[in-house]
Amino acid sequence: MTTHNKLIRDLIPNIIESTGKSFTTRILDEAEYATELRAKLREEADEYFAASSDADALEELADMLEVIHALAVTHGADPETLEQIRVDKAVKRGGFDQRIYLIDVHES
Repeated sequence: MTTHNKLIRDLIPNIIESTGKSFTTRILDEAEYATELRAKLREEADEYFAASSDADALEELADMLEVIHALAVTHGADPETLEQIRVDKAVKRGGFDQRIYLIDVHES
């Protein structure tokens, strides 16, 4: 028996069941869900940093995006609203396309 104690994607129980294995799950309350989504984002970020290829990195970024969308819902927004917030910030402050690296700021 392997113990996981972590938030999983919705179809994972079906996948486990299709292999003939049994499992135990429970439904988290809203506070636990938000906490576990944050832990899942950390887990996916760690996996992204450990990725050894572009393909693996993109898989982990997709996982992070899925978690971020779920987190947006816990904060009262849908993915489209989150995207609009991102666009608005990009218009006001820019993106990261120019690869600008700030070294220091001098007081006048």
